[in-house]
Amino acid sequence: MDFNELLAKAREYLPPEKVALVEDAYNFAAEAHQGQMRKSGEPYLNHPLQTAMILAGLQLDASSLVAALLHDIPENCQIPVAKLEAKFGKEIAKLVDGTTKLARAARQAPEAMTKEAQAENLRKMLLAMAEDLRVVFIKLADRLHNMRTLDALPTEKQLSVAQETLEIYAPLAHRLGIGELKWQLEDLAFSYLEPERYRRITRLVTARRTQRENFIAKVSEVLRAEFDKAGLKAEMSGRPKHIYSIHQKMERYAALGKHFNDIHDLLALRVLVDSVSDCYTAMGVIHSLWRPIPEAFDDYIANSKPNGYQSLHTAVMYLGITPLEIQIRTRDMHHIAEYGIAAHWRYKEGSRQDMRFEDRVAWLRQLIDWHRELSGAEEFLESVKTDIFIDQVFVYTPKGEIKDLPKGATPLDFAYQVHTELGHRCTGAKVNSRLVPLNYQLNNGDVIEIMTAKGAKGPSRDWLNPHLGFIKTSQAKTKIRQWFKRQERVENIERGRQLLEKELRHLGVEVEREELAHLFYHSNLNDFLAAIGYGEITTHQVAIKLAAQQAPAKTAPEVAPAAPAPSAVRVLGEGNLVTHLAQCCHPVPGDKIMGYVTRGRGVTIHRQDCYNVIYESEKARLVPADWEPTDSIYPVSVEVKAWDRVGLIRDITTIVAEEKVNIAAVNFTNHEDYTTSTFLTLDVKDLAQLSRLLVRIEGVRAVISVSRVGDEVVGKTSLRKKSR
Repeated sequence: MDFNELLAKAREYLPPEKVALVEDAYNFAAEAHQGQMRKSGEPYLNHPLQTAMILAGLQLDASSLVAALLHDIPENCQIPVAKLEAKFGKEIAKLVDGTTKLARAARQAPEAMTKEAQAENLRKMLLAMAEDLRVVFIKLADRLHNMRTLDALPTEKQLSVAQETLEIYAPLAHRLGIGELKWQLEDLAFSYLEPERYRRITRLVTARRTQRENFIAKVSEVLRAEFDKAGLKAEMSGRPKHIYSIHQKMERYAALGKHFNDIHDLLALRVLVDSVSDCYTAMGVIHSLWRPIPEAFDDYIANSKPNGYQSLHTAVMYLGITPLEIQIRTRDMHHIAEYGIAAHWRYKEGSRQDMRFEDRVAWLRQLIDWHRELSGAEEFLESVKTDIFIDQVFVYTPKGEIKDLPKGATPLDFAYQVHTELGHRCTGAKVNSRLVPLNYQLNNGDVIEIMTAKGAKGPSRDWLNPHLGFIKTSQAKTKIRQWFKRQERVENIERGRQLLEKELRHLGVEVEREELAHLFYHSNLNDFLAAIGYGEITTHQVAIKLAAQQAPAKTAPEVAPAAPAPSAVRVLGEGNLVTHLAQCCHPVPGDKIMGYVTRGRGVTIHRQDCYNVIYESEKARLVPADWEPTDSIYPVSVEVKAWDRVGLIRDITTIVAEEKVNIAAVNFTNHEDYTTSTFLTLDVKDLAQLSRLLVRIEGVRAVISVSRVGDEVVGKTSLRKKSR
């Protein structure tokens, strides 16, 4: 890119003296980077130039453009920040220094960035952002250009950078309201992480592009005539839906049994008008012309999103047959939707940011509080991802005070946001004057009333169980964990021991407890049990860790991998032997396994604690085995003991269906004490899925216990035969 393009862009909104400063910075950078080349083979200077061009597209101030041009000089050219300060001033030097520290933190992480390193990098970035947002604007632009040239890096690094971009940088751009950067980061990351799906969706979209453009032109013509009758001036254009956004919608539609052709907002129209009153007038004209689709209307003007986004969203049936999504907004709202907080950025001598800007970055102050309160970088990363980087809902206290919470938040999350003690003492909740369960998911506009115990009361450990859905926010989880941590250590150890033993019985797994503690970086077993007792470690995490120990990490192969064995098992380090899973113990990924060399049937795979393995007389026929990555499913026998009642089986099978698990066989045994044993053969993917399912079944009314069993327990009622 020629520097004249950046100058032309800057002259559109900067005064001449500021443009001259940008020109000085370019000349300084050109001299400093002289002879340097990027891995892509292009001159290094092109990277800071492209970064500055992205920021000029957001119409950021001259200091941001200058800092973007200079941001790699301290690291790559060994020119100290002090020299930049002497030439360009303290403000620009501080921006360069902040950006350089973030880049250095990222480079210190290994090629496949560990979760802890990623968390610490994010912590530094967000705290720098709280001091000066422009540091993160520069970092986002820097990441966007790096994503555009990512193909120059090795495959492993491409996947690592793309994953981090999708998890951290794109959500951050969304939280700042910069839609223009968000969709580009998402699409680029998606193209590396899932190239086949990216290309398939691109082909689907391209195939119908002309048809959609003709449709939008026809709709615009009809609407323009109606707007003229109402004396309304409006600009209309088609709103393209981006590739990653289409992918997300296809995933949601697939779960509902719908197809790509059912996505109605691929046909979308954007209407820009002069004023807020014109927005509502335009909506009235549209609704009088075509029938609105029920529950497809959102008023983000009266209730703007936390990132400042404002617009009216509606969907109608065009001519009664074609669904059409329409967005209506003013031109100022459109500018903010594209550029977010960057649209409000004004640095002038002696001036202050406007109040709207202050309101929209209020959540940054929350980050400072979390930084002081949360001890670990990973805990900080979890809190930011769950509480900051997802969509929000707006709810009200009984007195009319508005609270914003992450989408999916519950009355308990609301209670803990209002006050810690209110959360601890919560016994129930009313939403819109109606009693609701504590795992009810709040919606926009709900009025929440929390009912509390009169005396002292503490939280329930069940609230920390991720399968039960009582809490969503990390703020609430942290408060609850802190409460349990303050309880007697002996009580927590005993409680943790009970929870762990119960989970291992669920899964039918035998493992050394000290070895398991080491997997969670606890050298002392009691410390590990105490962590489970007060909720820092959940039993679901234990199940996932056990599964991971048996499943090798997936890496990006340079060539297409060979087809796995039918049971996705590697025997003696070889993956191409004939294997099949034993019907006596039904091993699944996550179980420790052993192979048994049969006569003429290949290798039978058993769990290591299987009766037939332990008491095998010909030990020489037992061979080591482990799992390979696979999407296969595995049959597991489960016994559900419960008090006999009407509707018991219906409730159990409903939960199994919700988890998308197939029931291959079901049998019953009734007992004289009015209890019943239900034996289910479930097709599961791994131990983690089995753990989640058993916890949910155990929560069914009248269920006494749930545990994994072998076919020798089921006996003649099983549909499967015992084999060797």
